[in-house]
Amino acid sequence: VGDKVMVLARSGLWQEVVNVPASHTFPMPEGMSFEEAAALLVNYITAYMILFDFGNLRPNQSVLIHMAAGGVGTAAIQLCKTVENVTIFGTASASKHDSLKESGVAHPIDYRTMDYAEEVRKISPKGVDIVLDPLGGSDTSKAFNLLKPMGKVITYGVANLLTGQKKNLMAMAKTWWNQFSISALQLLSQNKAVCGYHLGYMDEEAELLKGVVTKLVNLYSQGKIKPKIDSVWPFDQVAEAMKQMQEKKNVGKVILVPEVPKEESKKAEN
Repeated sequence: VGDKVMVLARSGLWQEVVNVPASHTFPMPEGMSFEEAAALLVNYITAYMILFDFGNLRPNQSVLIHMAAGGVGTAAIQLCKTVENVTIFGTASASKHDSLKESGVAHPIDYRTMDYAEEVRKISPKGVDIVLDPLGGSDTSKAFNLLKPMGKVITYGVANLLTGQKKNLMAMAKTWWNQFSISALQLLSQNKAVCGYHLGYMDEEAELLKGVVTKLVNLYSQGKIKPKIDSVWPFDQVAEAMKQMQEKKNVGKVILVPEVPKEESKKAEN
């Protein structure tokens, strides 16, 4: 009772009081703000497990990170930097490239004006060792074709389904139609791997997740990772916060917080 904790839950966190199993709470390390705690678990657990547990990232390898300025993207960049001499390719709109370079992306690519696969091939003709794929659809095929021998594509989302403010049935049908499909026999001859990851279906894996969080807390305490906060919004501005993401203006996490309690705001005034 009274401990500051980070919470992992599939839904229901946009409210002032939440009820979660004790196994889904983790003590916050010294010096971490609540905003950082809100930005840590989902993104860094995802990035850690796809890079290290599935991707087996090792020194001198190369990684393509899509949506590199988003939550999982920024986490993945920081985690790549904990391994020696990893070359990072990252897709993002041109306005975010300076920020990506500062964070360690060797080759930012503007996916809006360029074919990212062609750009990767220009720099690395053989392709890359790992592709993190949150896009789905035909982009998973492009990811698979970009892999070096013994390379891995880890698909963890289907962002191509989201094309605007409302569900677009045509976009959904197109993404479904273009969804990558490969047989075990084809994998055999290609010497490549395809992995699927969804943190939301890890509810029963309390010990596994606890081990990952312990590693992440250690990395945070050593100063090797630090959640990147784009902006913080009170609950009553949730529409503006969502718009920030929808218009792809954010670099890092968009955080929602309840209103500041009146007692605290009075103290601040005094």
